[in-house]
Amino acid sequence: MPFPLELEPRAVLDIQDIVDYYNLQQPGLGKKFFKSLEDSFRIIAENPYFKVRYDEVRCLPIKKFPYMIHFIVGHDFVRVYGVISTFMDPEKNYIKEN
Repeated sequence: MPFPLELEPRAVLDIQDIVDYYNLQQPGLGKKFFKSLEDSFRIIAENPYFKVRYDEVRCLPIKKFPYMIHFIVGHDFVRVYGVISTFMDPEKNYIKEN
């Protein structure tokens, strides 16, 4: 049975900012990003046990886009903290900022 995903408000803002950015670059590109994101969310919901990167946070890259989903796995849920560009400072930590 898939894990339910919980999106932190910051993750929702990240996603909207990325979709808006891509739509400005090329009409429909934001929709393609969102489709890839949904595919990644399905993968996480089915099996969220990816390698821990920092402070119990796991990451999954989004196919064809330079972003990673940062999330933690609870007993019966997955909480998404952010969708972060792979070009950003790797020391940025969404868990400690919130």
